Amino acid sequence: MLTVHHLENSQSIRILWLLEELGLDYHLQKYARVGPNTLAPLEYKALHPIGKAPTISDGQNRLAETNAIVDYLLDQQPNSPLRPTPGSPSREAYLYWFHATQGSLMPLLLQRLIFSRLISRSPRLIRPLIKLVINRAVSAYLQPNLSKMLGHIDNTLSNSMWIAGNQLTAADIVIGYCLEVAQVRVDFGDDYPHIERYLLQMRKRPAYQRALQKSGGFSPLAA
Repeated sequence: MLTVHHLENSQSIRILWLLEELGLDYHLQKYARVGPNTLAPLEYKALHPIGKAPTISDGQNRLAETNAIVDYLLDQQPNSPLRPTPGSPSREAYLYWFHATQGSLMPLLLQRLIFSRLISRSPRLIRPLIKLVINRAVSAYLQPNLSKMLGHIDNTLSNSMWIAGNQLTAADIVIGYCLEVAQVRVDFGDDYPHIERYLLQMRKRPAYQRALQKSGGFSPLAA
């Protein structure tokens, strides 16, 4: 049976949501984060050479990386509407958002987390200098690019119910996690009403609620 190695408060919540949407059976193995840096435990890191979540086991196969796992699972469900077929109206948007999420949005959110931790966990004596340098980097590079990306997403969602059209796809399962994280790490204010509508809609899906219940909940790491 397929096993999802679920690290708490991690990207592996996406895989649980996908499996619940597909209605597939799976075994859930949970792992708690450890230490002041809330890292994966050693037994999780031993699962795969990169030691990152998500990771799945399926017979003799062991696979990591969100998009690789999503494609692997959808290859086994070729008729699923969660991956639009070539030539369908939503195919181009699906491909774009499926990959732009991990390639463009996720790195910005990770940088946000790293910068916050560098300030809060730097030695007190040099913390003011570290904060000054990091705040300049955030203002000059990170925040403009993150705002641009979130604005792009919000504008897209102003024209459709889901990110690739009016039907849920695996691109939503990938980007939904990032938007949950973004809402914690970024002050949305009134700038992204369509993202907020989208998140409320996503959280109402029974499959997403089942994934949260089985995993023990999801609280994105703020800093």
